[in-house]
Amino acid sequence: MSLVRAKKHLGQHFLTDKNIAAKIVNSLRPAENSYSEVLEVGPGMGILSDFLLQRTDLQTFLIDIDTESYEFLQKKYPQMAERLINDDFLEMDFGKIFQRPFGIIGNFPYNISSQILFKVLDNRQQVVEVVGMFQKEVAERCAAKPGSKEYGILSVFLQAYYKVEYLFTVKAGVFNPPPKVLSAVIRLTRNQTADLACDEKLFWQVVKAGFNQRRKTLRNAVSSLINKEKMTTEPLLDLRAERLSVADFVALTNKITENRS
Repeated sequence: MSLVRAKKHLGQHFLTDKNIAAKIVNSLRPAENSYSEVLEVGPGMGILSDFLLQRTDLQTFLIDIDTESYEFLQKKYPQMAERLINDDFLEMDFGKIFQRPFGIIGNFPYNISSQILFKVLDNRQQVVEVVGMFQKEVAERCAAKPGSKEYGILSVFLQAYYKVEYLFTVKAGVFNPPPKVLSAVIRLTRNQTADLACDEKLFWQVVKAGFNQRRKTLRNAVSSLINKEKMTTEPLLDLRAERLSVADFVALTNKITENRS
């Protein structure tokens, strides 16, 4: 079989190191998280897929938007005919494929990594675990704690619903072509939060407004969302967004709601 060409417009950087591929696949924990189906995003030439298909505790599905990869994988894994999808992950309706909770794994294209994570968030009731390769900077943002300069919108939204673990860093030399950045693997594990016990739409607005002007205190950054006269003594408003935990943002959202009338 001829090899698949990495396409710049798809953000493809094919992993070539089998030890790292095995380490990524072994980071999935289906038994602990009560799922048995996993979707690999952007399998390329199947370096992760080879190890996924060795796992007897998982039924693997593959999705790739690249027709060349799809045709390559059809020939490589004829047994996967019913579980190999040539489509755009970002447009995929998970409910048509998965009737139960499932996991996601991938060496994700760096140019759409945030979109992938927001797709996961939109489907958080079904997606119980994600193990993925991201640009190191994005991985650090996902796992960042309050008070750090990496902590931001993505950190808060993900950590509201998932435990985020930074697993390990990956050097550029193990990819073809090598990216110009370091990479890292993280794991998201769905937490017990069914909902945030606040107006979630307002929560998202508060978080976004706070970090969009992260050098300002929240009193100034979210001024358009609050009743200024009723919230003159709210201490959380005297902090910058980066100081607030998820629980703090929930508490602030509830205070804003209470004082709007």
